[in-house]
Amino acid sequence: MKRSIFLLGIVCLSLMITSARIKDIAKIEGQTVVQAIGYGLVTGLNNTGDNQLSTHTVQSVINMLKRFGLTVPQTNPRIRNVAAVMVTATIPTFYKKGSKIDVVVSSIGDATSLQGGVLLMTPLSLPDGTIVGFAQGPLTLGGYEFSALGSKVVKNFVTSGRVPNGLVLEKDIDNKFMDNQQIRVILNEPDFTTAVRVADAINRLPRLANSAVALDAGTVQITLPTGINQNETMALISQIELAIVDKDVPARVVINERTGTIVVGGNVQINPVVIAHSGLEIMIQKEVVFPPQPMIALYLNRGYTLDSIMKIIVSEQKSPAVAIDLRAPTVQDIANALNLLNVTPRDLISIFQALKESGALSAELIIQ
Repeated sequence: MKRSIFLLGIVCLSLMITSARIKDIAKIEGQTVVQAIGYGLVTGLNNTGDNQLSTHTVQSVINMLKRFGLTVPQTNPRIRNVAAVMVTATIPTFYKKGSKIDVVVSSIGDATSLQGGVLLMTPLSLPDGTIVGFAQGPLTLGGYEFSALGSKVVKNFVTSGRVPNGLVLEKDIDNKFMDNQQIRVILNEPDFTTAVRVADAINRLPRLANSAVALDAGTVQITLPTGINQNETMALISQIELAIVDKDVPARVVINERTGTIVVGGNVQINPVVIAHSGLEIMIQKEVVFPPQPMIALYLNRGYTLDSIMKIIVSEQKSPAVAIDLRAPTVQDIANALNLLNVTPRDLISIFQALKESGALSAELIIQ
């Protein structure tokens, strides 16, 4: 019986300890982002915008035209080339007035496509209501939609897009990063071992001896020398960001059932173990039930349809047991053994769960 063939990909981290710059695994407290949002209009659509039943779009167009001294009749106009949209942006801190940021535009009406549209000048505000800048420009969708005579060709989504460098800031995005000559380094992935190593790496830097201490698994506090000017402060922060740290990689095995991919960390260890696997395949087939030969013509002439039944076939295939019996099994040994078993992605989950439960797998098992 035919079996499904799948690709088993195993990616392993060859080093048990990886070196990285502090700026790659952490950030200075205060280096955050702010969210901005606004409501606007996209014009220039090819009859794919909101229809006249979208009262908010019609009202927005009328209000906009009044600003230009135009009087629009109160009856609902037909404006199928305009769509109401929400505009959002993520702005990193320390960006200054005049900086340009990409914005994301998404339809909130019944527009079928924003292809070829242009975002009109839209104010974006922070959560407290402060206007941070204005966005405007042509949209890029990264997809398309064409339809004719009942046929349609679509790639990606066409009711949302981006305006590259569409937002121009009208104010500085500042944040406080130092308090009483102290700064904090926040780890992207909290880990006690890595936090201690970050503190040790900072304490080895010139002028920063005994200045860093790990407060918890995700925070390292640094006390900068007193009496230094702004340039010296920035230079010391730059040294901290460029310091090399030996990041401790946790032992993890990540399985993606949809793609059949396994990612195994370099710290993963497996004890001697025997794995036995058997495959079970269930096939459901539809079969047509034919009446006796003399009755077929009579059935068809009278408009009867042929009956059908569902037939279930269950078969089981047994694979030989594979023993992983090495003094120091490697990731490659695990991969070779699983390939011999011809397992499917779903079976991989069961096998690794069994390895975890048996105590043979010394790692955290993550199933996606």
